[in-house]
Amino acid sequence: MPMAQLVRMRLAPAGRGADNARMMPDRIEVEPEPTPPALPGEVIVRATVDAVVDAIAADLLGQAVSCARAFGDFHLALSGGTTPEPLYRRLMYDPRLRSMPWSRTHLWIVDERRVPLDDERSNFKHIRELIVEHSDIPRSQVHPIHATADDAADAYERELQNELEWRERGHDRLDFVLLGVGADGHTASLFPRSPALHSGDRLVAPNSGPTVTPPDRVTMTWRLINASRLVAVMVTGRGKRGILTRLVHERPSPEDAPILGVRPIGGSLRWYIDSDACPTA
Repeated sequence: MPMAQLVRMRLAPAGRGADNARMMPDRIEVEPEPTPPALPGEVIVRATVDAVVDAIAADLLGQAVSCARAFGDFHLALSGGTTPEPLYRRLMYDPRLRSMPWSRTHLWIVDERRVPLDDERSNFKHIRELIVEHSDIPRSQVHPIHATADDAADAYERELQNELEWRERGHDRLDFVLLGVGADGHTASLFPRSPALHSGDRLVAPNSGPTVTPPDRVTMTWRLINASRLVAVMVTGRGKRGILTRLVHERPSPEDAPILGVRPIGGSLRWYIDSDACPTA
């Protein structure tokens, strides 16, 4: 059964006597997946969260293997929150993903709250527990944001530049960035009408202010995200249907919905959406 379809089968007895226990389908109904909403980039809609995870994991693996072969390493930036957790768990246990080149992967954090790394609110803490502690990724290739430091954004930007400069010019960028979308249209820690939206040439910026959900943040900027090779946006659950409906029908400005400021230059943008989050016509 293709993962891209929901197949429902109603069973009925096929006969009497010795065949009475045999059951045969008398009808197969195939439910089409929702029409992909009109969003920038490529939009992939799947019926369930598991099917969305399948799609992202397959693309992530393909990108990782390709980049590791071409450049010798793979630079992956992950977001926190509950939405991507099923993907992170799948990466650890699914035998189809065993060829993931963790030993040649550099793991970056898209954004972080200004809390200690062992704080329950820390994105890195949960990514470490789900991925780092269960993979063979070298610890020297794991790059948390030390967000409580006064120069956290500057230090993380320097770290990114130092690691990426080993690549040939033009390939010195992140290979895969996983983002989510908040109910207010924010992505990473780029909140509506917040200072980090006006960070100029910065790759990483601090962010705070009345529209930023406390505590203060450190975040990758549009400039860094849009320079990436592939940007994946994972949106699942009925709670996200409202923001997707707003993005499709109202088309707010990137200032009001920062996810719409994600437009990779020389890279790809792919949305991965389940049917519960898919907006209605």
